[in-house]
Amino acid sequence: MNIIVPVKQVPDLVEELEINSEGTDLEQEWLKFKMNEWDECALEEALQLKELHGGTVTVLTVATGDVDELLYTCVARGADQVAKIVGDFEEHHDSHSAARALAAAIREQPYDLILTGVQAVDDLDGQVGVLLATYLGLPHISVVSGIEVEPMTRTATVHQEYAGGIMATFEVDLPAVLGVQASRAIPRYAPVSRVRQAMKTARIEEIEATTPAGAGISVRRMFKPESAEHAEMLEGDTDEIIDRLIDILRERGVWRA
Repeated sequence: MNIIVPVKQVPDLVEELEINSEGTDLEQEWLKFKMNEWDECALEEALQLKELHGGTVTVLTVATGDVDELLYTCVARGADQVAKIVGDFEEHHDSHSAARALAAAIREQPYDLILTGVQAVDDLDGQVGVLLATYLGLPHISVVSGIEVEPMTRTATVHQEYAGGIMATFEVDLPAVLGVQASRAIPRYAPVSRVRQAMKTARIEEIEATTPAGAGISVRRMFKPESAEHAEMLEGDTDEIIDRLIDILRERGVWRA
């Protein structure tokens, strides 16, 4: 079974983020990047399926900035092949451009299943998997938290999660595109030593692509969240704190004694 996993490099949200002088993007100079967390789940699910059924896992990414370390980390985690799509891309491409570039590259490769992250932390629109399936003419299921594959019948049983913990089960013919929300295991850790070894031995394939016409969301202006009221720290002994808490609840119309 040949599985393709598109991944995206996104800003590390544990860092302090600053908006650039134009107000249209994050300041890039000191920004640190990491693999999108849902893509990590998609990769882990692909590696789990490979261990169960054999085959290969190929990781693709659209090269906006330096993505080599990202791809070497995927190799260190267990990916068999890695490739970056190079072209005249914007620093932050929209979902339509990414999906078209990925579709053009994937058409030239053999595959049985495509696993994407359900969304990315820097856009949260969850559209790349949907658009990718549309451009390739494949069935698509998103918000997936469980995948069971039957290679002999070329079908997959997929569990999809709804609000309130409700689960649905679908059967889909392969090949298909699945948007993974959670993998069956925690994404595996790649030690720095293994990443460095991958840098010496692994080869990153480059796939040429022309810049597709963007048709998604464009950012006109970004703003930092405005500070509102701060939390009130209640001080005093237990009785004083209880009395103050009751007063606050009365002021808010919650307490009716």
